[in-house]
Amino acid sequence: MGESEFLVMRGAGFVFALALAVALEHWVPYATMRSSLRVNLTLWASNALLVGLVCGVCACTVALWGEAHGFGLLRHLAVAPGPAIALSVLVLDGVSYGWHRANHVIPLLWRFHQVHHSDATFTATTALRFHPGEVLLSLPLRLAVVALVGVPVAAIALFELVFAIANFVEHANIRLPAGFERGMARVLVTPALHRLHHSREQKLLDSNYGTIFSFWDRLFGTFGASSSERRVRIGLPGAAPTLGPAAVLTLPVREVLRGE
Repeated sequence: MGESEFLVMRGAGFVFALALAVALEHWVPYATMRSSLRVNLTLWASNALLVGLVCGVCACTVALWGEAHGFGLLRHLAVAPGPAIALSVLVLDGVSYGWHRANHVIPLLWRFHQVHHSDATFTATTALRFHPGEVLLSLPLRLAVVALVGVPVAAIALFELVFAIANFVEHANIRLPAGFERGMARVLVTPALHRLHHSREQKLLDSNYGTIFSFWDRLFGTFGASSSERRVRIGLPGAAPTLGPAAVLTLPVREVLRGE
């Protein structure tokens, strides 16, 4: 798989994941809720432009370089393609958990990540609400992991598809059937679990950092049980309930209290 094919697959996966989440919001809504569409789309457009200029498909490029030079742990250990892809997806999601948790613990990172939590609504477009600074800061870590682990290009494509679906669906304003939700939450992150993470209550905010798999939170003691029956006050602790695009983009350079 070359860079152009990777780009097409990533774009198709993005559209599919967003369409799925929006459809579920229409079919099984959790609550009546308006989306912060204008702000969220502004941030997404800014990030798309920035990443396109700075990085493009750099994860694919790094993986292709590693393949050409035989670089990376999985290649050094001669792990077969199937297990290598599975292990890569697991590692990349584990790194995502660690990075997300670090964004809540390290003050500099939190200044940027709080933009994501400043959405007082909780809909599929919240998954697009990330400050460009956070996106840029995450790139060196993600690319280093791809190189050092020796992640295959196919694993990156699969991970980005699964990650996009998980990211959009878990931010979506949807209610899952109780039995299905309980079963799903044993392995995967559900909208109810991630909704808890977007609470205005500090204790709840510091839980459920996972994106695809919920067992990272269980393993590291940050899991908080939740269900679609639970009502959660959404938003950033101490912040105004509604922020425009300019206010959101300048949020990292202004003081916003983490407690109420």
